[in-house]
Amino acid sequence: MGRAAIAVAVAGAAVLAGCTVQPADGDGKRRSPVHIEMPGDTPAPARSPAGGGGPGTASAPPTDDKPSAAPAPARVLWSRGDTGRDVRELQARLRQVAWLFDGPTGTYDDATERAVSGFQGKRGLPRTGRTDTVTWQRLLGMTREPGRWDLYLMGGQPADPPDARCLTGRVLCIDKSSRTLRWMVDGRTVSTVAVRFGSQYTPTREGVFSVYWKSRDHVSTLYDSPMPYAMFFSGGQAVHYSADFAARGYAGASHGCVNVRDERAISELFAQVRNGDKVVVSW
Repeated sequence: MGRAAIAVAVAGAAVLAGCTVQPADGDGKRRSPVHIEMPGDTPAPARSPAGGGGPGTASAPPTDDKPSAAPAPARVLWSRGDTGRDVRELQARLRQVAWLFDGPTGTYDDATERAVSGFQGKRGLPRTGRTDTVTWQRLLGMTREPGRWDLYLMGGQPADPPDARCLTGRVLCIDKSSRTLRWMVDGRTVSTVAVRFGSQYTPTREGVFSVYWKSRDHVSTLYDSPMPYAMFFSGGQAVHYSADFAARGYAGASHGCVNVRDERAISELFAQVRNGDKVVVSW
C-alpha cells in the first residue's frame, strides 16, 4: 500500500474514533497528524449554533425577575412659603406666560401655587403646585430672562445707599436709580417705599426742594385725577398715592409726580412729614 493511501486510511480511522486532524503549528513544525480524544478527557464546551437554540446550546444565565427601579422623582426647587430672588424670577416668568397676574412679590403664596399647578396641568405634568426641576426646565424653555424691573414690577426692590444730602435733618430721600423713597431723620432711615416717576415727556425734576403744601384728598386740576396724601415739593409735582401704580406697577408712569403704591405706608408717611421738610431727588 502506498504512503498516501496509508495516510487516508489513518485519517478515516481517526474521524471514526472522534479525532481531529491537527495542522502544522505556527512555527512550521509538523506535529502528529492525529489527536485522539480518549475516554476521561475533559470535553470541550458546547458551541451554540449561529442562530442560537437547538441541541447543545449553552443555557442562558437566569434573568432577574425583579421589577426595574422607578425613576427618581423630580427634585422640588421651591414651594409654598419659600421666599427670595429665585421665587421672584419664577413669578416673573409665570407672568410672561399669563399664569400669574400679581407680583412678583418674592413670596411663594397661594396665587403662585395655583399658577404653577395650572402650568403643570396644561403640559401633562403632575399638578403638585410645587416647582420641581422638570416644571422649571419647561418654564425656562418658554420664557426669556427677566430684567431687573420685571423682577420688581410691583415694587419691593432694595434701596441704594442714600445721597449725602439726605444725611442731616428730616428728609424725603428719593432715588431714581433704585426707585425708592427713604423717609430719613438725622441720617436714620425710618421707612422705605417703592416709588414711580414721570415719563421722558413729563420727567420728575431732580434737586433739593422742600415740602410746601400737604393735601390729604387732593384732585389734580390739570389731569382731573385723584392725588391722595399729596405732599407738594416743586410746582405741581408731589409725592402722593397712585391707584394706577398699585394696579400696574412700573408698566405705567406719572405726569412728573412721585407715585407711591402702598397706601398704608404713605398714609403713615403723610402723618409724619411736615411743611418745610427737605426733599432730595437724585440718581
